[in-house]
Amino acid sequence: MKVAVSGTSGLLGHALVRQLAAEGHDVLRLVRRRPESYDEVLWYPEVDTDRLRGVDVVIHLVGETLVGRWTEQQREAIRESRVTGTRLLASALATMSGGPRVLLCASATGYYGSRGAEELTEDSAPGESFLASVYRDTEAAAEPALSAGMRVVQLRFGILQSPEGGAMAVLLPMFRRGLGLRAAHGTQWVPWIALSDAARAVGHVLHTTLSGPVNVVAPHPVTNKEYADTLASVLRRPRLVALPPRLLRRVFGSGLTDEVLLASARVLPTRLLSSGFHFEYPVLREALQHMLLPVT
Repeated sequence: MKVAVSGTSGLLGHALVRQLAAEGHDVLRLVRRRPESYDEVLWYPEVDTDRLRGVDVVIHLVGETLVGRWTEQQREAIRESRVTGTRLLASALATMSGGPRVLLCASATGYYGSRGAEELTEDSAPGESFLASVYRDTEAAAEPALSAGMRVVQLRFGILQSPEGGAMAVLLPMFRRGLGLRAAHGTQWVPWIALSDAARAVGHVLHTTLSGPVNVVAPHPVTNKEYADTLASVLRRPRLVALPPRLLRRVFGSGLTDEVLLASARVLPTRLLSSGFHFEYPVLREALQHMLLPVT
């Protein structure tokens, strides 16, 4: 299968390209600069559709980082990188003949907003926060491809777990020094997934007939307190600190704090499970032990 992937320099994109290549797929990298090698294709600000003829699947993973203070300028970058980019790519693919017939687009569990302990499936309504509106509009931006008859899948990723990057890479130095922390009361639910399972889930979706939203999360979400306690336990370090909301907002800004750190989303991978996907790491402790402890 010939697959084109955007966001290949990111944590998930890098892992996915490696996996697809190992499985024997022919992989093209969609880039936002002048291509420098035979396996790179320009997609922004203009899609090189000639290079995409004969491609079977496009996997779109690009999105501005959420880490940092959400100034008005940063909020616009968060929205534009997802919504505008998805619309540009979907519109270009929709006009092609002999082009890809499948489009997989990255969304996120932020689509649901903060919902307490409510169990959330792909049929649950979107939330009302800024991030929820971004992901709702991002998913809607793929409509041109859907209208053109392409199979479109919205991959609603949870928080990727890997010591190589993302949230865990930020937390690990503190936890290893015995400065483990939880966010405020710690009762908020965390939708997580091991990086390797996330990449495998994308590959699984390629070979199914799934369309529409798919929650890419582990089947056993945990609370923020459970996450912190489990990480500290695996590292054999104390988990000492509970940071109050006021301090979190001072350090990380109100946007990231209220919509990510304090948000509660008990998201379940209903459609992945019903389609026969098998998680290698369905339980957080097993996932962290595999990632962080030496093999004996």
